[in-house]
This record gives sequence, C-alpha cells and structure tokens, in this order.
Amino acid sequence: MRTERPQLSAGHPVHGRPLPYIARHPGEGEKPRKAASITRRLTSINAAHKERGLDSPATMNHRLVADTLHGIRRTLGVAQTRKKPLTRDRIVKLLGALEGPIAAARDKALLLIGFAGSLRRFELAALRVEEVAWHGKGITLLIPRSKTDQEGEGREVEIPLGTHALTCPVMALENWLKISGVKAGQLFRRVGQHGNVGEALDKDSIGRIVKRLVRRARLANPDSYGGHSLRAGFVTEAAANGATDRQIMKHTGHKSIAMVHRYMREDQKDRQAAAGRLGL
Repeated sequence: MRTERPQLSAGHPVHGRPLPYIARHPGEGEKPRKAASITRRLTSINAAHKERGLDSPATMNHRLVADTLHGIRRTLGVAQTRKKPLTRDRIVKLLGALEGPIAAARDKALLLIGFAGSLRRFELAALRVEEVAWHGKGITLLIPRSKTDQEGEGREVEIPLGTHALTCPVMALENWLKISGVKAGQLFRRVGQHGNVGEALDKDSIGRIVKRLVRRARLANPDSYGGHSLRAGFVTEAAANGATDRQIMKHTGHKSIAMVHRYMREDQKDRQAAAGRLGL
C-alpha cells in the first residue's frame, strides 16, 4: 500500500499533518510502525522544512507531537528487534540448501556479497553493475549513500577473492552475472518460476530470501534471521577472527563503536548459552 507523502507546511502540527502521516493505524496486511521508524519520519519532515526555510510542524517543541510520540514509545516500546548473525558456518549451510540453477546463482551471490561486504539490505538492493570495479585482488563496491552517510559522499567496500571456491564472493558474483545476462543497472534481480530474470529486488525481498533459505536449511529459530543477519554476521565473524574495532568500522561504515560491540555481546551470549548446556 502506498504511503501518503507529507505536505510541507509552516502551520500547526495538525494543519501540517505530520501526525496522521507518522501515526496512523496500519492497513490490512501492514505491520505496525516501530518507534524508531516513526522518529526517522519526523526527522525527515523536519529536515525537508528546514531546507526550504519553513518552520517544521513535526518538532518536539509542539506539545501535540511530543505527547503523541511519547505515547507511541510507551505503547510500542523502543527496543529494536535484533536479528541473529549469519556467520560463515551458517552461510555454508544455506548454500547447501540452494535450489534452481539461476535462482541458486543469484542467492549465492546475494548471501556472499552481503556477508563479505557487510551491507545493509537497502545497500545490497540498490547496488548497480556500474558500481562494481573488478581488479586482480577481487572487487571494489561503490556505495553511493548509506544510513550514516546522509550527505551522499559514498564509501568504497573492498571484497577480496576468497580462498575457497564454495564461499568466494567474487566468483559467486561473476557466475551470477554470467548466468543472468545482467550487464547494467541493478545488480540483483527477481528470478521467476521458470528461471526468467526480471526486475530489481527491493530491500524487503532480500529479507524474505534470507528467511526462506534459513527455513530450507533448517537452522534453529528461522524467524530470528533476516536481511540484517548478513551484516551482523560479518561483524561477529570478523571480531572472532581477530579484526580490530577500527578495521571493522572502516569496512562496515559504522560511526558508533557501541553498535559494533553490541553484535559482539550478542555472540558472546549465544556462546555462553551453548556452554551452559554441557551439564558441567
């Protein structure tokens, strides 16, 4: 369902209509918006008004906006849903569950590029053929804009050649492009029932693909995984193999070291939970 875009207005919050836009009840089949998503929408409204020299109707200075957001936070909570990381061993299990030659080629490249590049879902979905530079050591991805790069300066992500053919992201991407015939535009595309390559994937499609593969591979608690599991898996695996915080943040584009440490703590909790079942 399409979401109504907010109208810019210098008037009262009700007249500017930010509240119906951010807080309306979800339609049939829609999930309730999270408190963090609502806050991002308010920030976008404020930025759009500031850019045009208008007073924003969506600031916390308006009591109606502030009271409504506080009520939403109390009702929905502010804790983010954390996805379990897809580490190397888990990804290998997913690779063993791939089906269909063309779909399998896409899904393998999607998993390995998303994991090795530590890419967010929307970065992976937006990646274009023209933004992939091939060289002797692997590939360099140009990410034009990311969640923490609102100015659109872009960043480069290096993905080296793998040491194993099964898990080499560069070889997987090369194979996908060869089989699919994709030569320009969006890198990852839909694959139909009969193997026909269609339009570009969106970020939600990537999450659904990951979940489907997790279920097919019969990993425990498949609902705990999603598109973000690839990015979380990179941080977890890199830290476990001795990468420093600085090296990880340079690759992932994280601005806060707290976010990197959160992934590490979650992994430690998982390992402690497993060790606790030894009966010692």
